[in-house]
Amino acid sequence: MENRQLMQPSKCVDSKTVKTSNFRNYSLMDRLLSELDQSLNNIFCEQQSSRPYPAGKPDKKVSLSPDEKQASAGMMRVNHAGEMAAQALYQGQSLTARDPALREKLRHASIEEADHLNWCRRRLDELDAQPSYLDPLWYVGSLCIGVAAGIAGDRWNLGFLAETEHQVVRHLDSHLKRLPANDHESRGIVSQMREDELGHATLAEDLGAAKLPAPVNSVMQLTAKVMTSVAERI
Repeated sequence: MENRQLMQPSKCVDSKTVKTSNFRNYSLMDRLLSELDQSLNNIFCEQQSSRPYPAGKPDKKVSLSPDEKQASAGMMRVNHAGEMAAQALYQGQSLTARDPALREKLRHASIEEADHLNWCRRRLDELDAQPSYLDPLWYVGSLCIGVAAGIAGDRWNLGFLAETEHQVVRHLDSHLKRLPANDHESRGIVSQMREDELGHATLAEDLGAAKLPAPVNSVMQLTAKVMTSVAERI
C-alpha cells in the first residue's frame, strides 16, 4: 500500500505490556519518561491487538462507491480520533487514580481501546484514507482532562469515565445509522466498539461512579461535538 502520510505508524514495543524482573524503585524522572514513551507509542506506533479484526473476511467485502467511501472514511477518522483520545484519557485517569485496583482496571480497559484504535486505523487504510492530522492535539488535550478527572477523586474519576462512555455509545449509534448500508466492514467494527464501550460504562457504574453535574455533562458534549466535527474533515 502506498504511503499516504508523512509519518506512518510503526510497530513499537507496547509499554503497557512490558514486564520487568527487577525491583528497582523508579524515580519521578523514570516515571515521567515511561509515561512519555507510552504517549508517543499511542500516537505514532501501531498497537498490539488482543482480538481478531471484526470487519469480516476479505472475500466477502463489498465495493463502495466514491461517495460511500468518503462518507465511511470521515466517520472512521472520527472514531480513530476518539480512540486516540480514549487512550490518553485512560492514561491520565490511571496516573491520578488513588485506588491501585482502579488503576489496574483502567489500564486493562485501555488495552481494549487499543484494539479499537488498531481496527479504525486498519479500516482507514482499506478506505484509502488517513487519520486526523490533529491526533497529537486530541491526545494531549485528553491526557490533561484525564489527569484532572483523577485528581478530583476516584468516584468522580469513575463518573467521568461512565459519562464519557455513554456519550461514545450514543455517538456510535449515530454512526451505525449514517454509515452506508453495504459497508459491512465499518459496521462490524463500530458494533464491536459500541459493545465494549457500553461494558466500560457499566463497569464504572458498578464500581461506584458519581453522577456528574448537568453543566459538566453539557461541557463534555460540546467538547466532543467540536472534536468530531473537526476530525471528520482534518
